[in-house]
Amino acid sequence: SPCVANDSVNATVDFEQMPARIQDFLRYRHCRHFPPLWDAPAKCAGRRGVFLLLAVKSSPANYERRELIRRTWGQERSYSGRQVRRLFLLGTPAPEDAESAGRLAALVGLEAREHGDMLQWAFTDTFLNLTLKHLHLLEWLAEHCPHARFLLSCDDDVFVHTANVLRFLETQRPDRHLFTGQLMDGSVPIRDSWSKYFVPPQLFAGQAYPVYCSGGGFLLSSHTIGALRTAARHTPLFPIDDAYMGMCLKRAGLVPSSHEGIRPFGVQLPGAPQFSFDPCLYRELLVVHRFAPYEMLLMWKALHDPGLSCGHGRRI
Repeated sequence: SPCVANDSVNATVDFEQMPARIQDFLRYRHCRHFPPLWDAPAKCAGRRGVFLLLAVKSSPANYERRELIRRTWGQERSYSGRQVRRLFLLGTPAPEDAESAGRLAALVGLEAREHGDMLQWAFTDTFLNLTLKHLHLLEWLAEHCPHARFLLSCDDDVFVHTANVLRFLETQRPDRHLFTGQLMDGSVPIRDSWSKYFVPPQLFAGQAYPVYCSGGGFLLSSHTIGALRTAARHTPLFPIDDAYMGMCLKRAGLVPSSHEGIRPFGVQLPGAPQFSFDPCLYRELLVVHRFAPYEMLLMWKALHDPGLSCGHGRRI
């Protein structure tokens, strides 16, 4: 049965002054279990075991991004015997536009049947519901993919240098704590109600969030996946998904680490006015935000061009 709104939150101080999306978030904050609409239960089947699972947060309309990821860094293949598998995490289109919602549901079904890489649940795909994607993925992993050694959680507009990610993970142990990315230490809650990141004091009263990694892309081990799943069950939902992961880490007594190869804010040379697109700057990196689909394809091709020659000293 569908989870119903908790109207007692209407008594929250200044509830009427909050933006409608925050009011909705509070009314449904207790709803944590939504049925799957598309599943991929056999994703981790087979004797070889999954070394790295790519879990990409996407939205139903972002078909082009998913296609490019499938063709480039998200290929399901083996790198020197290490299996890489891919999943896209989706909610449902906003019900306001029923006509396009029907078309998008058909599109997601087409992709799911053709590629078997879609996990979609029956909650609306909004910014404030990104946390639900993490929660549902953690539970899904326990049931369907408990032996995946490592997980990359990322957005669908990042570029991933998959071979570099694997090279780094070869130095790590799946049974030890790992949660690494672009460290956000001392991030303060945004109190401007017009901001997409707005969080009222009634939701988080503290001065700063626990340390977390930017949600554009972070890597974690099997050990940490299990610890986060347990912690999340006891941590109330929060509208900012990467800060929520920080809260769960803190509850689990774990600390995230920084990896300089993970650049969710893009790559900029000192003094340069805009982001650089020089493949030589990306050779050493693991995860970089933010790429248009055609840029993803161009960068993938450039990095895999046997004729790519890079001078020394182009470090960033």
